[in-house]
Amino acid sequence: MKKVLLLTFLSLLLISCGSTRKPTETVIIGNTNASVSTKKISKIIKHAQSFEGTRYKFGGTSKKGMDCSGLVYVSFKQEKIALPRISRDMAKKGIRIRLSETEKGDLVFFQTNKNRRVINHVGLVVEKKKGDIRFIHATSSKGVIVSSLDEKYWKNAFVEVRRII
Repeated sequence: MKKVLLLTFLSLLLISCGSTRKPTETVIIGNTNASVSTKKISKIIKHAQSFEGTRYKFGGTSKKGMDCSGLVYVSFKQEKIALPRISRDMAKKGIRIRLSETEKGDLVFFQTNKNRRVINHVGLVVEKKKGDIRFIHATSSKGVIVSSLDEKYWKNAFVEVRRII
């Protein structure tokens, strides 16, 4: 009798453990990652724009003086996104995208010295309207300014666009 009860109990236990799991469904309301990214990008751009008019200083990362990679570096750092300090090293981060797919917050890279085939300049895209891509960067002659990729100089020096966020 004890064996029958024990066998019945074990059978019931096995049957209850053998039930199939109901599939779970994940419902995503909105793209929260995209909205978080959009907010971060807006803050990064706003921080970069706060340096507009700052004079150029090689190696600079403050209102006292800024270089191109310093501007990008401190703007992303403000949002706790670590990037290398040098433009050619920044160009190894993120994903390369087509120029036609450029968005606010992307980084544009340039070779301004045609004798040396290395990336030596970077800018942060602040606006794209009707194909006109505008980016903030620091130039040795004018300091931190916003330029258009349609300008002949920048069009000729352009290398690639990369997305970090």
